[in-house]
Amino acid sequence: MKLINALTEARSSGGSITLSELLSQLGGLNGLRPSMPPTLLGAKQEEIPASFQGYVEHAYRENGIVFACMLVRMMLFSEARFQFRRLKDGRPGELFGTEALSILEKPWPGASTGDLLTRVMQDADLAGNFFGTVRGRGTNKRIVRLRPDWMTIILGSYSEPKRDIGAWDLDAEIIGYVYEPGGKGSGETPEFLERDEVVHFAPIPDPLASFRGMSWLTPVVREIMGDKAATTHKLSFFENGASPNLVVSFDKDMNPDELKKWLEAFKENHEGAANAYKTLVLASGAKADVVGADMREVDFKKVQAAGENRIAVASGVSGIIVGLSEGMEAATLANYGQARRRDADVTLRPLWRNMAGAFSTIVEAPGGAELWYDERDISFLQEDLKDEAEIQHKEAITIRQYVDAGFTPKSAVAAVESGDLSRLVHTGLFSVQLQPPGTSMPGATGGVPALPSGE
Repeated sequence: MKLINALTEARSSGGSITLSELLSQLGGLNGLRPSMPPTLLGAKQEEIPASFQGYVEHAYRENGIVFACMLVRMMLFSEARFQFRRLKDGRPGELFGTEALSILEKPWPGASTGDLLTRVMQDADLAGNFFGTVRGRGTNKRIVRLRPDWMTIILGSYSEPKRDIGAWDLDAEIIGYVYEPGGKGSGETPEFLERDEVVHFAPIPDPLASFRGMSWLTPVVREIMGDKAATTHKLSFFENGASPNLVVSFDKDMNPDELKKWLEAFKENHEGAANAYKTLVLASGAKADVVGADMREVDFKKVQAAGENRIAVASGVSGIIVGLSEGMEAATLANYGQARRRDADVTLRPLWRNMAGAFSTIVEAPGGAELWYDERDISFLQEDLKDEAEIQHKEAITIRQYVDAGFTPKSAVAAVESGDLSRLVHTGLFSVQLQPPGTSMPGATGGVPALPSGE
């Protein structure tokens, strides 16, 4: 297939091109429309469609545990800011900012970096991918969020544009993206976007795709359904008088019409929360037997808490941070600190690192620097900053000891930063405590040792 030629023609022709026409020219797209998960036999719980809209409607909006986990992720993730990080000899250095970061500091009118990162995290959680692009010029320049389920990734090869490229081909790479406003079948004209025009943030790779991300909700869809079923059971329990199920038996000779009237009267006077705890009076030889188990017998709290914990684990946020029941039972100051450190090291910093790489497509870093994140003003990580200060204090003491032992200051700093003691360079001079009384040190003037020049 002439992928590059087809895309070039689509861009330069000036006319509209439908998605089906583009598909016929490109030989297929690697889109963001995952297949539906299998349905358990006999399952009565409503399936959650494995799609962006399905996760929004049936997980984010309907499940309090999913909402709480996503809310914590969004609030913590959005606290970071963008900066450039200077690189010196391959090692990270100081953070600094330039005017080039203004598009990230004010992504659209009335918005801040936090608003942008909130949307980034929300789309990544629900769809596994965030897509954005830049529109406008000058003061009207802004970042536009692209709905993830309306985006399609186009794969091809710049090295071999005439060959048909599959998703798992060795030469496969992203040629660009197609954005179809309104989704598939909307009738709107799809728009082709160049690779370097799009921010694509996909923190969890989909194992069955080369470039597409996967939502963390996908592995816990059953847990979400189970939590919803447990909540429905709890609601039904209270709607039916907060009592277990009853089986009512009658005399076999009871007239069907009389039975129907009796049932109507029984439901009216004894079903529902408004009729809870009323005295049950039976007649005509009727007998009531309790069946099933109440909430205490099934240990309802532990059953629901286990599902909540598994959802929190998949989200990468500790239950004690979210405020789940299992987490709060173990809540102590020490446990909270350990959970906070775990969430920062295992979840937040990898997400920020991935985010910085994704946005580098629309923000060019100065020479010798890279786009990075700034976590210094995040209150959630203040304990980490305290630990970092203690580490720097210990490193300073180590450097001082090396210098006092006769090593050059420059080599002492290099050895401590790299952890490689072989980088230490000795001056040939030693502390006066190591010299015999009255001994003159080499290169000394007036009893004061002279260090090698430049050190």
